[in-house]
Amino acid sequence: MPPKLDRHAEQLAALGHPVRLAVLRFVVQAGAEGAPAGDIQAHVGLPASTLSHHLKRLVDAGILRTRGEGTFHYYSAAYDELRALTEYLWEDCCKRGKACC
Repeated sequence: MPPKLDRHAEQLAALGHPVRLAVLRFVVQAGAEGAPAGDIQAHVGLPASTLSHHLKRLVDAGILRTRGEGTFHYYSAAYDELRALTEYLWEDCCKRGKACC
């Protein structure tokens, strides 16, 4: 399998959980600066250890990026990775039917 296909499969698998989708949407809405872990936790209403698992999965898949500032951790969307994923999903749209979607 092409590496691109493996990467996109990993990303889609990471998004295959309602909590991770909610986290991603919240972080995307936060903009380029991202959101602190505490705000994400308040939004999804999970214990820190459970949220940490979900955040790690999204970071490992390349969908989120993280940065530390003192004792705070901020998470931001990896917009380039998200765009590549959505472009992959649409790149051959309707070509077998010889029409454009």
